[in-house]
Amino acid sequence: MESASVRPAPAGDAIEDTIEAPGHDVRLPEGYRPSPDEAFMNPRQLAYFRRKLLDWKDAILKESAQTLETLKAEPLREPDLTDRAASETDWSIELRARDRQRKVIGKIDAALRRIDTGEYGYCDVTGEPISLQRLEARPIATMTLEAQERHERDEKISRDE
Repeated sequence: MESASVRPAPAGDAIEDTIEAPGHDVRLPEGYRPSPDEAFMNPRQLAYFRRKLLDWKDAILKESAQTLETLKAEPLREPDLTDRAASETDWSIELRARDRQRKVIGKIDAALRRIDTGEYGYCDVTGEPISLQRLEARPIATMTLEAQERHERDEKISRDE
């Protein structure tokens, strides 16, 4: 499937977003939430998760830009060594958080690519559908809960050996 783009719906409609994809227009009614009663990863669900991922990415990028502005505006100039050490610790924590968010953005981009290729919502290990509840909580999930738990157990065993 080619990349689909999401655009706002015309003003006055009770529609939150419209997704344009090859062959169809998908409209997301305001307040839409994917339901297990629908066909799994139908165009509406894909549009919903695309919007959720794009909104998350946008929020992270805005927060990162604000953090950079704050760090630039507050150089480390404290004459007191204790105050300077505290500021350096704060900077270090912020920079680690930004690094974690950079990694999340990579996972968001990968999830968006999976939507484009039709692989989104299916476990990388088993090929089974990932529950909507899990995708709602963690839209970048690539494994079912069971496969993730098995993976983590295997990782722990190999670390312990």
